[in-house]
Amino acid sequence: MTLDLLVRARHAVLPDGDRACSLGVSDGRIVSIGPPTDASAAEQVVELADDEVLLPGLVDTHVHVNEPGRTDWEGFASATAAAAAGGIATIIDMPLNSIPPTCDVPSLTVKRETAAGQCAVDVGFWGGAIPGNLAELRPLYDAGVFGFKCFLLASGVEEFPPLDDAGLERAMSEIASFGGLLIVHAEDAAVVVDAPHDRRYGSFLDSRPPEAENRAIARLIELSRATGCRVHVLHLSSAGALPMISAARARGVRLTVETCPHYLCFESGTIPDGATQFKCCPPIRDEANRDALWQGLREGLIDCVVSDHSPSTADLKRLDTGDFGAAWGGISSIQLGLPAVWTQARTRGFALADVVGWMSQHPAELAGLAGKGALAMGSDADFCVFAPDAEFVVDAGRLKHKNPITPYAGRTLSGVVRSTWLRGACINSDSPTGRLLSRGEA
Repeated sequence: MTLDLLVRARHAVLPDGDRACSLGVSDGRIVSIGPPTDASAAEQVVELADDEVLLPGLVDTHVHVNEPGRTDWEGFASATAAAAAGGIATIIDMPLNSIPPTCDVPSLTVKRETAAGQCAVDVGFWGGAIPGNLAELRPLYDAGVFGFKCFLLASGVEEFPPLDDAGLERAMSEIASFGGLLIVHAEDAAVVVDAPHDRRYGSFLDSRPPEAENRAIARLIELSRATGCRVHVLHLSSAGALPMISAARARGVRLTVETCPHYLCFESGTIPDGATQFKCCPPIRDEANRDALWQGLREGLIDCVVSDHSPSTADLKRLDTGDFGAAWGGISSIQLGLPAVWTQARTRGFALADVVGWMSQHPAELAGLAGKGALAMGSDADFCVFAPDAEFVVDAGRLKHKNPITPYAGRTLSGVVRSTWLRGACINSDSPTGRLLSRGEA
């Protein structure tokens, strides 16, 4: 058999461990995995440098692309170019903050038509569960969304309102009836208070205490047991919820959990006053909490690490006033997640295989992306060529997402993405070849 591509790596993170190998690619899929071999039967040969490791392309299931409607915040071209620069080969777009939000089939059609031809990486879509759209959930699922997102408190945009307790239970019962997945921004509205207009990060942090997450997650566990609905907790920041998550799983509750690079890299004690680029919801908490989240990853209680890339324009971040009460809550990091997490993980005794599990394998499993997330026979030939020992200083102006705002600016990170490959072709964001994915077809 003549291969389209043969990739030879001295180090590759495979499902059975880190080893030297040659991966053969034909028609965009991995068709052979073996020891380094002669390259005469391949049309193209890529040999990785001694300092490079071959990883599966990452899968980021939590990205706010914001197009159409808020394309000055971000868009499919810029978001997917940034994803590719960060080693990500597949993203799933959140149903907000686009206008219209993806809460019915016509809105999904608009979003797919808008994305077509713009995407440097493969893109799938979440649907939304909001008040009044219960009858739209099954049609959206049949149309190919990967699951449904809801909020339990105000989302920050008026066109995507939260579910109250009765609405949450109805949505979970409906989603359970067809075997779907509900992904939840889990903060209890009764515990959260309006952040004061203040430059002090501590004032904002106090407005969204850990108890807001803990109460919301407890209610999700209760309703998941009652309805049988599979539930995924988004962007966990409160490590105090980990014991109940562990207990719920032991009782058979179908519950998965993600966290984000910013909760693993930063801690509240070092966030300067007025530094609204750090504002996100739920908030970044203290150092002990950060350490406990890492322990949750070690114990397998947290399944995924995804970006929650939630950009906005500079004026909405209130960088001029540093007003945490008025600033948009969202962190731009899709291009930096892999080196940010690896920088911290390696100092805590984790291996690249652990990072691959959190940032590729498990997100792919969460969404049911059978051909993604691993360097395995029959999978899409999605690769990340990563130099784990190389370092760089983050220059926000050189990032590919649309607005050059990030809390990582000026930080030295370990690990450089040298290239990202999609179905056996090196990604060139100027010539986008990403596909639009549907559940069951991905």
